[in-house]
This record gives sequence, structure tokens and C-alpha cells, in this order.
Amino acid sequence: MLTAAENDLLCRVDKGAPMGQLMRRHWVPALLSEQVATPDGAPVRVELFGEKLVAFRDSDGKLGLLGEACPHRKASLAFGRNEQCGLRCLYHGWKFDTLGNVIDMPSEPKGSILPEKAKHLAYPTRVAGGFVWAYMGPPETMPEFETPPWAPTPDVRIAIAKIELPCNWAQIMEGQIDSAHSSSLHSSDMRPAKGDAIAKGDHWVRPSTDKNPRLQVQLTNYGMRYAAIRRPITNASTHDYVRITTYVAPFIALIPPNSSYNVASVIVPRNDTSSYFHFIAWSEPHQTGIDVEAWRKFCVLSVGEDVDETFRPIRRIASNNYLQDRDLMKAGNFTGIKGIPNQDRAMWESMGSIADRTQERLGASDMAIVQFRRLMLEAVRSFQEQNRVIGQMEPRLPQASLRSYQGVVEKSVPWRTLGASDDEIKLLAGMEEDETEKEMAGATA
Repeated sequence: MLTAAENDLLCRVDKGAPMGQLMRRHWVPALLSEQVATPDGAPVRVELFGEKLVAFRDSDGKLGLLGEACPHRKASLAFGRNEQCGLRCLYHGWKFDTLGNVIDMPSEPKGSILPEKAKHLAYPTRVAGGFVWAYMGPPETMPEFETPPWAPTPDVRIAIAKIELPCNWAQIMEGQIDSAHSSSLHSSDMRPAKGDAIAKGDHWVRPSTDKNPRLQVQLTNYGMRYAAIRRPITNASTHDYVRITTYVAPFIALIPPNSSYNVASVIVPRNDTSSYFHFIAWSEPHQTGIDVEAWRKFCVLSVGEDVDETFRPIRRIASNNYLQDRDLMKAGNFTGIKGIPNQDRAMWESMGSIADRTQERLGASDMAIVQFRRLMLEAVRSFQEQNRVIGQMEPRLPQASLRSYQGVVEKSVPWRTLGASDDEIKLLAGMEEDETEKEMAGATA
């Protein structure tokens, strides 16, 4: 359990909250690049950490992310004209480039110095891995941009499903790093069978019937890795079925893959009580992969059917129980809710807009959740007290080298080496040695 103060520290992200300020020191996956694919297309509303913004691509293809409220009289720039390399406010015609410079002010006299004083809020942007990324922290602290784990090379194929959810970022992220729930909540979509973990048209297969995984956690300087170790269907006396989830703070969870594609989640806070959830399937040349439309259909998050063009839910909402089908449940489906993300949503949203962690009763299967909370609370306190930003301290690894893992291995194989690059194995071994030395020094002091 957490105290009420700890829960607020973990969850609150807007109005200058410490967690939001920490997150702003990272490049933020602000919106999908497909949302602003067309030069001179319609501006797109975006909200991040409680701050209302508008994104647009200008005539030359440059991306802008500006404050939504025009600095003149605070009318919304989301209604603006995107034309001739600028976004023009409809109210009085003020026009802004992607850097927030005022490039036209027809309502003011020629020679006015007001345009120089009226520079608008604009955040730096980059494009990678299907996202437009923004840096929203102080300019002097902006880190070098790096490609995300699901875009290690240009030939990677990426499919992203997205939905806006009415709940806090932390309870969504906890769902992504909770391996134990998949054996129950997703049991009709993640079915046990002999052989490899594969993706079929309407479900995934994995080689275990074990619903009680043993959890082991490895903290890193970018977040954490943890293994959920289960009995495999075959060779259970000599082998383990290991699923490793990698949490890359603060936005990314790398989910154990299947033979067809890798899986990742990206959770970005809109404000204290709502979030953008992204579910990603990405594949390298040796994998068969899945295209965007097929992935969104599998997730039951197709645009125009399940979510609208702004990625808000159309039908599967709390008021209609996410279209839960009780007859389907009687026929053998565990939840009666179609789509893995929708099954998760029903759980996350039912906790309330911010889950009350002061009233929980945690068990052994919640070890990774406990470590996530400790990790992020320590990270935000370290940021407050020492201005240290998790994931940006040396030595560090490029995000593109980070992976999750799943497979059946001999019991003698150390799980910490599975799915990790040689550089990561060396780095993590060094960190563990440092922790051991600290413990020994403390014991002899």
C-alpha cells in the first residue's frame, strides 16, 4: 500500500506536480505522426500534463507544437488556418510559424514592435517510430533525442493502436508490467498450447498453463526488468517458461514478444485523470509482422468503428460495460469483452480516475508493481532533491538496444542475460556489484 501523499506524488502530473516536471525532462511521445501527416492539414488538439496544445504540419512539412490559446485574446488555434508556412488564428489573423514566431499581424499597424514581443509557446519536436516527440522541459536541459526501442533500424515495421482513457497514467502502466493478470483476464486471447509463443489471427498462443508465476526483479538505471517464471507444458522438470518485461521510465513498457512480432506499450499522461494509451506491434525483417489495420482490428481499436478520428472510444465505454457479452462468457470466453486492450481498460477504469492505493491488499504476484512504485517514487524524489533524471544518468544504454523476452529455457540459464545485449549485461552486472558493495559497507559500518 501507499500513503495518500505517496499516491499523489506518483500519480499527479499537471499544475507543476513533481512527476509531471520529471516527465517533461524526457522527450515525450506527444501524438502519432499519422495525425499530422498532411502539410497544411487540420491542426490537432493535444493535451499533455494538463497543458492544452495544438500540433500542425506546415506547407514545407515542418512540425509545430504550440500552445492552443492564441497569445492575443486566448482564442483556440485549433480552429486556425494552416497555410503558407504558418498557423493563423481566425479571431484577428495573427499567424505563427512552427517555432512560435509571429510572422503576420494584420490587425496591428505596420512597424509595430508587438510581433517581437508576442512570440508564442512552442516546443521542439522530432519524428521517430510512428510518433511526434516533444521536449517540454527547460531548453537548457534538453537531452539528445534518440530513437525508441521499437524503431532500432529504418526497416522495422510498426503498427500502433491508440485510445484516450479516463484514468491516471500509473494504473495503466502497472497493468502493462503485471504479468500475472494475463493468465486470467486475457486467458481467452492468450491460450496455452505446446510449441512456440505465436500470434494467430484472433489470439496468441503460449507454452504454459501456469497461472502462478514466480517474479524476480532487476532494477536498472533506465527503469527495471523483471521475469515472470512459469512451468512450461513440456519438460517442466528441467525447463522454465520465462517472460521478461522491460520498463523504460517513464513512458514505455516492452512486453514479451511472440514469434511474429514484438510488443510495446506507451502511456502518456494528458492530465491527472486521463491518458493516451498506445499498443504497438513491431517487427524486424526476420518476423512476419502485422499491418496497422490488422493490428487495430485484433486490438478492437479500429478507427471509425471502436475509436473516432481523435482516438476517443465510440462504443466500448463504462456506461455500456465495454459491450461485455454474458452469453459469450457462458460459451467459454473468460471476460465476454473483445480485445486485449478493452479487457484491460475495463479493469483500469473501474479503479477510478486515480486508483486509491491506500486500501489495497497486495500479494506475491504484485512484486513488479511494488518495485515500479518504489522506483518511480525514488526517481521523483531524486529529481526534486538532486535534479537527477532517471534514464539520463551515466553509464547509459541507447533505448534502441533494449528488449523484452519470452522463451522456454533450461532452469540453469540465468534469466538476467536473456534478451539483453552484451553491453546491457555488462552494465547491469556492474550495477549489481555496486549495490553489493554498498550493502557490505553498510553492514560493517
